[in-house]
Amino acid sequence: MYLYKIVIVDDDELSLENLSTALSNQPDFLPEAVARNARQGKKQIMETRPDLLFLDVELPDMTGMELLQEIRDDVTWPMKVVFYTAYDKYMIQAIRESAFDYLLKPFDDEELNNILERFRQQQKRLTTQPEMRNIAHIPAGQSFMVFTPTNDMRVLRSAEIGFFRYCSDRKIWEVIFTHEAPLTLRRGITADQITSNLPNFIQIHQSYIINLDYLMLIKDNHCVMYPPFDQVTELLVSKKYKKKLQERFCL
Repeated sequence: MYLYKIVIVDDDELSLENLSTALSNQPDFLPEAVARNARQGKKQIMETRPDLLFLDVELPDMTGMELLQEIRDDVTWPMKVVFYTAYDKYMIQAIRESAFDYLLKPFDDEELNNILERFRQQQKRLTTQPEMRNIAHIPAGQSFMVFTPTNDMRVLRSAEIGFFRYCSDRKIWEVIFTHEAPLTLRRGITADQITSNLPNFIQIHQSYIINLDYLMLIKDNHCVMYPPFDQVTELLVSKKYKKKLQERFCL
């Protein structure tokens, strides 16, 4: 039986002990490390590379959300996060931080078991399905899936995307939407993976992949887009990709 590794980051000794004990009674979960502050937590997470992280929201040196944000670009393996706290006021922020789930203190055994069972079922689906790429098609129109930095799968529609932008300092791609904040993709996704799965998108620069449906014209090596991207001025077409554009689309 496969043991899923767990790290718990919590400064409340009683809560930490209760959760560790409950998880130790699960045959397929291994509480491998605990930490009592964010600094220790970061060290344990990076050394242990857990499958599941139970993270307290309020820690002595920073919040759990701040810790998660700090390590996000360094977590290159599949890790799910369960926020563990006595304060349900953090529910909305936990969702925004792409938490797998949310466990209130003192926890109910049934609630914990439900979280663990949902985790098991998700892992089972991932191992029994054919190997998935970082971006995967859904056979329904122009919808597709992407992986986020926390390894969740987000369903997107090409019509709601203007372009992809590469953040060279963080070495990740992000999605620029029509009506919501940008979405960061999991590290390791490449431009070739994006364009090969999404035929309506084409790379114009090392840092940009645009949706052709929003392209109006190319003027002075800059893309002029249809609304709501008509005020975007950063979309430069590099010499390398301009030639590819001409070969592919010009009559």
